[in-house]
Amino acid sequence: MQTVIIVIHLMIVAVLIGAVLLQKSEGGGLGMGGGAGFMSSRGTANLLSRTTAILAVGFFITSLFLSWLAGYDRKPSSIVGTPASQTAPASGGATPVQPPTSGGVLDTLKKVDEQQQNRPAPSGPEAPRSQ
Repeated sequence: MQTVIIVIHLMIVAVLIGAVLLQKSEGGGLGMGGGAGFMSSRGTANLLSRTTAILAVGFFITSLFLSWLAGYDRKPSSIVGTPASQTAPASGGATPVQPPTSGGVLDTLKKVDEQQQNRPAPSGPEAPRSQ
């Protein structure tokens, strides 16, 4: 569904850019005079301005719909009421990681992981200890 709306949105954008570029420059903002060209008649200017208005409405509608689709599945979350299971586990008596003397970083991480697995699990909550 979202892909179809994006494709329609991109087609509207491309046609809108073309319609804006085809319109007659009345101010000569870039120094390009609005001389007589094949799009200089009054009826064509009205057609282009109406087309631009319709395409602009389509652009806004598809933009709003896409933003609504993006936020549809988003679930609200609060940082105040986090459950205890999501907090960082207390590491009672954790040993600091020593810099590698031989081997690489992976070997050091493997040793630390083995040390944590060999340590007995605490029987209850522990207070943090200073190093």
